[in-house]
Amino acid sequence: MRRIYADYIYTGISSEPIHDGYVELDDDGTVVSTGIADTLPEDAEKISGALIPGMVNAHCHIELSSMWHKFRKGTGMAGFIDQINELRDTVSVAEKKRWISEWMDILWRRGVSAMGDISNCDDSFECKSQSPIYTRTFLEVFGTEPEDCGAVMDSVLELKKVADSYGIDAAPTPHSCYTTSPALLTAVSDEGLKSGYLSYHSEETQEEEDMLISGTGAMYENRRRAGMSVPPVTGKSSLLYFIDRLKATGRTSFPEHILLVHEVCMNEEGIEAVKAVMEHPYVALCPCSNIFIHNSLPDVSLMWRSGLKLTVGTDSLSSNDDLDMMREIFCLQENFPEIPLGDIIMWATAYGAEFLGKEDMLGSFAPGRRPGVVAIDHISQDGRLTSASRSRRIV
Repeated sequence: MRRIYADYIYTGISSEPIHDGYVELDDDGTVVSTGIADTLPEDAEKISGALIPGMVNAHCHIELSSMWHKFRKGTGMAGFIDQINELRDTVSVAEKKRWISEWMDILWRRGVSAMGDISNCDDSFECKSQSPIYTRTFLEVFGTEPEDCGAVMDSVLELKKVADSYGIDAAPTPHSCYTTSPALLTAVSDEGLKSGYLSYHSEETQEEEDMLISGTGAMYENRRRAGMSVPPVTGKSSLLYFIDRLKATGRTSFPEHILLVHEVCMNEEGIEAVKAVMEHPYVALCPCSNIFIHNSLPDVSLMWRSGLKLTVGTDSLSSNDDLDMMREIFCLQENFPEIPLGDIIMWATAYGAEFLGKEDMLGSFAPGRRPGVVAIDHISQDGRLTSASRSRRIV
């Protein structure tokens, strides 16, 4: 039995922390109880700062870890895509795997217990199968040309067989409105939803919105210059277009867990449309990536007030300086001070675990769960994170 004391205990069950509290664990790390420490034994294991459950990185591209520090910032999405196309295959598979392994280890040591990860190939499968981090892998597909839909679907289903051979949870998912033809977007969504989960890059930039609403902007012109088909100009947001493509499967409601990644341009109309058809929608916030690419953030306060379930991710090292969940949480705290830190921590722990369907084991200090225990240092006197705050796994 182990009892760990701290100035603040964020349980993942409530937004309000326990002040001067403890977490009690069984020998295998299973939570026994939490509470207020009326007295502190002389030999107490005391952490100066806060304790939180192991975090869930809801959106990552771990296979792009070899791209660290190679991308220019502030290029907008069109410029970012150009860099991806230019740099993606400039590193050997062996080197990619070395970077993947190194960063998976860093994520674990910093306190990530689970992850929703994007894969376009099998480079990360072996590492994931051996890592203590639980990972659900979204096998992301691209294909702007309608005639390629069948071949793309055949390819991703073959990739799923490889993932299955490693024993990792994986299923197809579409990338975005502008990298998949209408037919492919519907087909891969229909296939992916069979797993109960879907991830989708949505409304990441205004450039994406301009493409769908009016057929204008840098991304639209970028696609046209490359000789690629562009998504239909609908006069609607890219989120509403995605919902239309989901409905093209012949269904009108979706009980699966659907993760909408980024949603920088989400508005009230989009939120209501999501609630009307998705029974379990989640949004993955990746604020440091949004700032890195185009220096803007979603209206997180609007989403929070609307009751949408929010999660936190790092995105990739092609669009971020680090895979540090504390930096993401701190960024959200500083840019949206009206939102309690306890809520943001719940997004990064309990709601992430819930999206992945692992809330019975991860995400909170509820008795019987084994989420891991993470210490956060350099907490301010009023209980907020500081720029010096760092996380480290202690269980």
